[in-house]
Amino acid sequence: MGRLLLFYRLMLRPLLQEPVRTALTILAVTLGVAVVLAIDLAGAAATGSFRASMETLAGDNDLEIVASGGVPETVVGTIATLPYAIRISPRIEDSAVLPDTKQNVPLIGLDLVAEATSDKGSAIFGSESGTSNASASLEDALRSAQNSDSVWVGASLGRKPGDRVRFLLNDQVREFTVRGVYPDSNGSESAVVMDIATAQRALNHFGRVDRILLKVPEAPSLDEWQQRLRTALPTGVEIRTAGTGTNENRRMLAAFRWNLRLLSYIALIVGAFLIYNTISVSVVRRRPETGIVRALGASRRAVLAAFIGEAAFFGLAGAALGLPAGRVMASGAVKLMAATVESLYVSSRPGAIELSAWSVALAFIIGVGVAVVSAYSPAREASLVSPVEAMARGRREYMTRVHKSRDLWLALVLGVLAAAASRVPALGGKPVFGYLAAILLVVASALAIPAFTDAILSRSSRWLGKILGVEALLASQSLSASLRRTSVLVGALSTAIAMMTSVGIMVGSFRETVLLWMNDRLPADLYLRPAGEPAPDRHPTVSLELADKISKLPGVAGVDRLRAYEISCDGMPATLASVDLSALRSDHHSNFFSGKPTDEVLSQIRNADAVLVSEPFTYKHHVRAGDTITLALGAARPSFYIADVYYDYGSERGSILMDRNTMLRYLPDLAPSNLAIYVSPNASTETVREEIVQASAGYRVLLFSNRDLRTEAILIFDRTFAITYALEAVAVIVAVMGIAGALLALVIDRRRELGLLRFLGAAAGQVRKQILVEAGLLGLLANFAGLALGFALSLVLIYVINKQSFGWTIRFHWPVAVLLGAISVVYLATVLAGLYPAQVAVRLNPLEAVREE
Repeated sequence: MGRLLLFYRLMLRPLLQEPVRTALTILAVTLGVAVVLAIDLAGAAATGSFRASMETLAGDNDLEIVASGGVPETVVGTIATLPYAIRISPRIEDSAVLPDTKQNVPLIGLDLVAEATSDKGSAIFGSESGTSNASASLEDALRSAQNSDSVWVGASLGRKPGDRVRFLLNDQVREFTVRGVYPDSNGSESAVVMDIATAQRALNHFGRVDRILLKVPEAPSLDEWQQRLRTALPTGVEIRTAGTGTNENRRMLAAFRWNLRLLSYIALIVGAFLIYNTISVSVVRRRPETGIVRALGASRRAVLAAFIGEAAFFGLAGAALGLPAGRVMASGAVKLMAATVESLYVSSRPGAIELSAWSVALAFIIGVGVAVVSAYSPAREASLVSPVEAMARGRREYMTRVHKSRDLWLALVLGVLAAAASRVPALGGKPVFGYLAAILLVVASALAIPAFTDAILSRSSRWLGKILGVEALLASQSLSASLRRTSVLVGALSTAIAMMTSVGIMVGSFRETVLLWMNDRLPADLYLRPAGEPAPDRHPTVSLELADKISKLPGVAGVDRLRAYEISCDGMPATLASVDLSALRSDHHSNFFSGKPTDEVLSQIRNADAVLVSEPFTYKHHVRAGDTITLALGAARPSFYIADVYYDYGSERGSILMDRNTMLRYLPDLAPSNLAIYVSPNASTETVREEIVQASAGYRVLLFSNRDLRTEAILIFDRTFAITYALEAVAVIVAVMGIAGALLALVIDRRRELGLLRFLGAAAGQVRKQILVEAGLLGLLANFAGLALGFALSLVLIYVINKQSFGWTIRFHWPVAVLLGAISVVYLATVLAGLYPAQVAVRLNPLEAVREE
């Protein structure tokens, strides 16, 4: 009890006497914990609990039969004739758009007659009209299913039986009657359900289904069932465990979530610097008390425990506040993450945000753990100092000056190790050594900062005095005299600035690379696609009649009919696309690894079993130009020669490109996914555009000019990185708050020095100016160090972490305007952070300071 009372009086009570500084430190920990928790919760909701939209109403099936371009419906009959007690559920799976709200919902076509007595049938028909007569309800539902305009919808769509509802399917708006509403609150997404024959007619999926779900007996094993059934299937048709597509997407999203989680630790790292500084200040300010307690017999372990306990208090308080803050931040983060997943990966719906017991434990582990680890070094140093040294001033600052050269050499060694780590390949698809290199660079920077700070301050103090007056001279010398504390502050803020700079350079470089890529990738004058939000795994088609009509317009020189399918390749999702090589092209630059002219490369795949693959595809599947890949296309399983590799930044999934004629040999669906339209040299683009709009009357399509498409792509790009910018902003806010708290501690610790200045005649304005100049110098030092470290980290991000995570080649680019704006804002915030400490310094009573001295 006595020790707890002593701990309260010596450690906690002084914190309560300085509420502003204590609140700033706790708030820094709170933000760090909240950001990590928010990203963890949002990641679990948006990707960790990922469930593909098309798994809606999938039921408890064991196996699924799939094929690129759809499974021939004859396979349903083949499986049904086998002498096994297997439940067969063929499905049509696509998406529909509500034209009024632009909401995209899954469209599921089921054999409603066969499914009527199953769990899915009960889920769909059981709630119809709320009638108590289940038998009559089922009979009515089956009768309604025969109508070609009947649909059933999820309750969250807000419809009721009898309503008329319109859906955009491919490029046509069709009207249906709602025959029933099913509950979609238990893991089922709001979907549009119709009979499979109706779905085939509405989507032009004649002669094929998208997936066949199978429920097999418990014995023998699933592996044995797959072997038995595979012999009855065509070569290109695959049988696999149900939900494999969802698992493939989960694996694809794992790298995205992992990188985002590590990025969220930036604020926590900055907070660790500030905890270190806070405990360092506490050690310095409690030198006399520590010396007295040690002289009276307190052990070194007791001193260590006291300062560790102070840090644990900050961690506990920060974690307790970080829990509700993280939950609130997660609501916004999950929207940003879901938008990124939708733009780059796959159509999905985020799950519910669940604050579990593990989440609570994670918050306290992070908060307390980081605080204790950060405080251990200054706390241990305090425990090892003898009572006489503990009551002496300046010892720690002297040791910092003595060791600065040693630390500089150590920083150089760590920099070399970082360079070596950046050369090591990825482990399990994750850039583990890339992140190790980044950590080594951050540590190297922290070790080099004392020497850097001392060199700058010692050489600049005189001319600062000449330019800004004696207040600037005193400010520079004061920061140099407290080198250890100054170095920690500069290290904390420079780390945040470095992360901001490195990510800013990476995003700016990526953005510039995408702009250059689009100049080469978008050679046509106009582009047309079905209305609705695009997604990497959604490929609605344009009516063949409309494509033919546009190609015959007088001002159209050529139409490139592009078709895309979502496929599975080696257990990972990919995009299979085809282009019409007979169309007019005007590619000016090579977009291929080989550097060969576009015409020469395309001639290699014309009417041949040869393909081009994207750069991310080569990274994911470990192939290169000259290799051969085997693809399951329809009922066949042909092999293709990889003629070349092209740069692609449209999707991280990886893409395969072939000649349209080659694709039609295996997947004979003539409808294109979108059109690239070339205008005749002697025709006006605007005139041709008007003609296309008139020809498209009655079709729901979107027509873009070359410039429009670029603008839309950049908007999607900026939206994708919105969460990255938010994480950087939080880290900078934490650092600036730390500067404010540290300057306040500095003022309180130097109250005798500042009071003596006032007693000797210094005006209040001069004292205020000195503190603000100190804040400005800290901001300048942090900006210089942060820019240097940020440049080094950007090289790791661009050429190591990005390459090993996503397989993209990014051209380095300095986003000068963005960086200047960002560091200017940070510098201004740093100076403003000194206003309150400066006001506290002005209010100090000089008589009390002199009396204490």
